[in-house]
Amino acid sequence: MGKSLTVTALCRLFRQRGLRVAPFKSQNMALNSFVTPDGYEIGRAQAVQAEAAGIAPSVEMNPILLKPEGDTRSQVVIMGRPAGSFTFTEYHRRKPELIRVIADCLAKLRGAYDIVVIEGAGSPAEINLASYDIVNMHVAEAAEAPVILVGDIDRGGVFAQFVGTMDLLEPKQRSRVAAFLINKFRGDSTLLRPGLDYLAKRFGIPVLGVVPYIPRLRIADEDSVALEDRHGRLAASPAQIEIAIVRLPHISNYDDFLALEHEPGVVVRFAESVSEIARSDLVVIPGSKSTVADLQWMRDHGFADAIIARALRSDPIVGVCGGCQMLGATIEDPAAVESSTRVTTGLNLLPIVTRFGPEKRTTQLRARIASPSLLSGGLATGLEISGYEIHMGRIERVAEAAAPFQIIARNGVILGADDARDRKTPDILDGAISENGAVIGTMLHGIFENDALRAALISGLARRKGIDVSSGPRVATRDEEYDRLAETVRSNVDWEAIERIAGLR
Repeated sequence: MGKSLTVTALCRLFRQRGLRVAPFKSQNMALNSFVTPDGYEIGRAQAVQAEAAGIAPSVEMNPILLKPEGDTRSQVVIMGRPAGSFTFTEYHRRKPELIRVIADCLAKLRGAYDIVVIEGAGSPAEINLASYDIVNMHVAEAAEAPVILVGDIDRGGVFAQFVGTMDLLEPKQRSRVAAFLINKFRGDSTLLRPGLDYLAKRFGIPVLGVVPYIPRLRIADEDSVALEDRHGRLAASPAQIEIAIVRLPHISNYDDFLALEHEPGVVVRFAESVSEIARSDLVVIPGSKSTVADLQWMRDHGFADAIIARALRSDPIVGVCGGCQMLGATIEDPAAVESSTRVTTGLNLLPIVTRFGPEKRTTQLRARIASPSLLSGGLATGLEISGYEIHMGRIERVAEAAAPFQIIARNGVILGADDARDRKTPDILDGAISENGAVIGTMLHGIFENDALRAALISGLARRKGIDVSSGPRVATRDEEYDRLAETVRSNVDWEAIERIAGLR
């Protein structure tokens, strides 16, 4: 549990106290993003925190989102809309404008809610970046807010991190720090007592508590660092379903598969080598921030040949968003929106082409099952699901092909009857299904959060393997998981001290 989940827990706990609470993170760098009900893109973490607080996510909760495109550039999303691709220097030339945007959003939230829980990013003591800070102590000072330093002990060195951070902060900033909090501890917390006493004695502020590591928490993580915990999982037994997600270098929205990870009888692996997908029951190519670069990576590392061989054997393959685009015939980018390569040959397993353009589609949507496929198992055509879209590239069918889903509504706007009848309209029909039914592509994120669809997929894979995975514990709802997170935090911290720090006592 890092800072994002700590804020999620606090949002839930303040909500349980009867307060109107909202999260805020001025600048987020992450490839996991989400779409607000009115169609704006924000960091996935702030959407999760809003859900824990019992409110709808809004763009004011994360006005600036940075989506890395490589080592030196990021797509910059300001107020939910792409502003362009920038280097670090180019981006920070806009600092005066960004500071105003941040101040306006924070003021709006503070006027609408009883309490706003602000999350920082990385470390507040990066002295080489201090003059550029618009997310850590700058925001705390602008809001005149007390600060809790949160340390992840799971990766070691937490006491050195706390001491080093305090020593590097300017005296005025250091005086704003009200307490420390340690999280992700595994073991006997009494072993930490000498370190806790040292912190309290040296800095004269309390350690609020030690939160234990919470296993198998069905709450989306903020960034791909969390995938390290998934690496090296044991292969599935013959009585289990194994789903291999290709761990692309620029993987995005990998939380699409979080619900599958918690299904009994299912093992989800994030595969970094071809050998890890050899015996899997389903291979998934996930979303990507750099589709062309990640497609080339798959070719260089043998994944492309292995996936084509699977398709020829009629072994199941699913592509989501960027993964769907890779499965098509070509990826065209005439304006160099995503890469400098104008035309890239895809895996040619689906009769679709992708064309990148300057406009990014960000929608929450409702759809219905349009054609039977492995994704829908035995579910009836017409059954409704929900999901969301985040993509620059639009797909188009170049040959007759079935589509797994038909879009009913985007951002609450029902599609017209004439549009719905025109099943060739690319904006109405989503994705494609190969002629042999083994390869399925969809541009929709979040579809596996639909319980019926997820169950149908697992049942179909189980039937194909000749096993039964229907028995087992029920998958916890996200609401139940927010309560589990909140109770764990409350039981292991000085909650009265947190309320005093927040000005509630």
